[in-house]
Amino acid sequence: MLIHPQIDPVALQLGPLSVHWYGLTYLAAFGLFMFLGLRRLRHPAFAKLEGEQAWHKQDVEDILFMGVMGVVLGGRIGYCIFYKPFYYLSNPLEILAVWQGGMSFHGGLLGVMVAMVWFARTRKRPFLQVMDFVAPCVPTGLAAGRVGNFINGELWGRVADPSLPWGMVFRGASDLPRHPSQVYQFLLEGLLLFVVLWLFARKDRSIGQVSGAFSLGYGVFRFIAEFFREPDAHLGLLSLGMSMGQWLCVPMILVGLWLLMRNRSAMQTL
Repeated sequence: MLIHPQIDPVALQLGPLSVHWYGLTYLAAFGLFMFLGLRRLRHPAFAKLEGEQAWHKQDVEDILFMGVMGVVLGGRIGYCIFYKPFYYLSNPLEILAVWQGGMSFHGGLLGVMVAMVWFARTRKRPFLQVMDFVAPCVPTGLAAGRVGNFINGELWGRVADPSLPWGMVFRGASDLPRHPSQVYQFLLEGLLLFVVLWLFARKDRSIGQVSGAFSLGYGVFRFIAEFFREPDAHLGLLSLGMSMGQWLCVPMILVGLWLLMRNRSAMQTL
């Protein structure tokens, strides 16, 4: 049985300014997106485009900026709506209190989609083409976020069998060993999803298939991980014994399947 190391969440103290590990993981996520985005430009689906349709470094930088706004605003608003709607309806000003914690991946995803709709319209590009570009560059950022969750000792897993070699005791979560679900999510929706998507996206795919693979892959991996993650205390398990995270993954799985199946035998013009 392992004990969570209880790492100091503050990575660096500069006078009155505290630099938290979780903030650094966000910076790492954005840096990885920029790094991978520039390499994504070399993939056949985008390298072949010329003239007004061509993609450039400036497009990657603009997508990153808009995506950051979408992640932060969508993640916070999504958390308030999906997980504590009645509390924030009664305390609307606390929606702005992001330093108290509370972000939702699914809300962040919706925020990014809104930002990408704006980007697509202003650049006169197909929305699904934009999402296909973004999708393979996202999982490494998710992996970085799970590292932050583990450092903070938050979002721990359900109680595990005492014989589980990697069962871990998290302070504040009783003295029972639990699944380190942050690590499971790091490996599944982070590293594994990245490898699968990056290899899939290296070939010229029908428009919408790469973003469909992301939606399906993340939905399935997150759905699996939720079996090992402790449900939110104020929600518990919902209908059919599923957590809120699992219910939010259902539409992702369905949309992903639809995108992968539509026109799968025909290469569309990007």
